[in-house]
Amino acid sequence: MATTDIFEKLKKLQNILVKKYDLEQKIEEAPKQLNSQEELLARMKKEYIEKNTEYDSVKSTVLKLKLELEEAEKSRESGEKGMDNIQTHREYEALEKQIKDATEKENEIRRELQKYEKQLEDIKETLKINEDMITSQENELATSKDSLNKELESYNKELNSLKKSEDKITPDLDQEILFKFQRIIQRNSEGIVAVKNGVCTGCHMILPAQFANTVREGENINFCPYCSRILFYEETGEEEVYDFSFDQAGSLADLDDDLNESDGYDDDEERDEDSYEDSEERLDEDEENFDEDDEDNGNSRENSSEEDDE
Repeated sequence: MATTDIFEKLKKLQNILVKKYDLEQKIEEAPKQLNSQEELLARMKKEYIEKNTEYDSVKSTVLKLKLELEEAEKSRESGEKGMDNIQTHREYEALEKQIKDATEKENEIRRELQKYEKQLEDIKETLKINEDMITSQENELATSKDSLNKELESYNKELNSLKKSEDKITPDLDQEILFKFQRIIQRNSEGIVAVKNGVCTGCHMILPAQFANTVREGENINFCPYCSRILFYEETGEEEVYDFSFDQAGSLADLDDDLNESDGYDDDEERDEDSYEDSEERLDEDEENFDEDDEDNGNSRENSSEEDDE
């Protein structure tokens, strides 16, 4: 099969695979949309169970207090009835103390009972609210599951259609190339890209000139040495300049620049040494000239002194 035909098949397959992998990802992630709802429902049910346990405990305390109150009332009533049959002062004091203790205990139990009965009513009201919320959440979750099932059904239907289209193309392709091509698309969404002006349009890297010419000949399937995508050559007009950033390129040109800079370093050292030698020679000449000027100035001062003496 000619490489041009392979390229055309790969381009068609690329469109199919991009949609296919996107659908597979949606199918995989779709159930996760219900996780938050399911977690909320589970948390609400857990809180309901805990609150219901608390309700049973408080209810048991209320029943116990009612029994104690009943016993206290009976003790007080028994003392009050005994007052009618007392014969001695000691019996009177005993009954009076019984009535007093029973009355105090009765009042204390009654206060405790009121507190727990109020707490029981609050818990009961909270349980009713929780029950309504759980029911509402269960209905909402059921609706979401129905919607999700319909969505998944649509995804699977479209996915089956894409697989049929894929099966029509893949048998004619080399299986090793196909495997690499599929892996590339899973990572980058593009498995086959054009080469324009010696630049891979997938990763924007400048390709070696010889390799770019090999791609241009189109005799074999070539992969980008930087991004591993399959490459095909695309002619561009003279006025068209492919837009790319040298900051992104990072190509072999950078390596050449580094080598040139390292070579230039030796040249700079040689130039620095030459400059240093030149500066030393100029310094020696300046010192000689300075000495000569000093001698001339000295002679001039002597002559001036002799003329002054005369």
